[in-house]
Amino acid sequence: DLYRKVFVFRKDPSDAYVVLRARLEQPLHNFTVCLRSYTDLSRPHSLFSYATKAQDNEILLFKPKPEEYRFYVGGKFVTYRVPEGRRDWEHHVCASWESATGIAEFWLNGKPWPRKGLQRGYTVGATAAILLGQEQDSFGGGFDLYNSFSGELTDVYLWDTGLSPDKMRAAFLSLRLPPALLTWKSLSYEVKGDVVVKPRLRE
Repeated sequence: DLYRKVFVFRKDPSDAYVVLRARLEQPLHNFTVCLRSYTDLSRPHSLFSYATKAQDNEILLFKPKPEEYRFYVGGKFVTYRVPEGRRDWEHHVCASWESATGIAEFWLNGKPWPRKGLQRGYTVGATAAILLGQEQDSFGGGFDLYNSFSGELTDVYLWDTGLSPDKMRAAFLSLRLPPALLTWKSLSYEVKGDVVVKPRLRE
């Protein structure tokens, strides 16, 4: 149980990562991924990487620079710009996607950004390597150290549905959430390299 705990990726750049195991029975036509990151990195870094054998960027949350997020589904991405003035180092992000409409939603610190179109009609494969800390360029590998994450990650969730606005805000506030494929409070994971589990510093 990782309640009130964080993964600390100590080195920069780093070859460390955490493998997450989700119970995926079938391909995803909808999903929501949420996590909280705490870092002062200004170089590009990966937050959540979900690769299949057919597509290394099946689901990817990537931060190319401090004022920008990229959300990938099936190798294509949309960009969300974060205003410069909002430079709190801790960010809570949720990204959701719906195959039927191709609508991508992005929420930062409990607030929605304008919705965008992405990969309408696509299906996300179920046989996946899911990693924190590195961006996969091949299934379970192909890392570039200069896309690695350094800092703290916590509150990682993956659902096979799009969350409602109320639930998006609940995720930000760490309130009760619906059952998920990946749940921080009962996470099945394996640490590879220099990653330490520590209590949270911030409430």
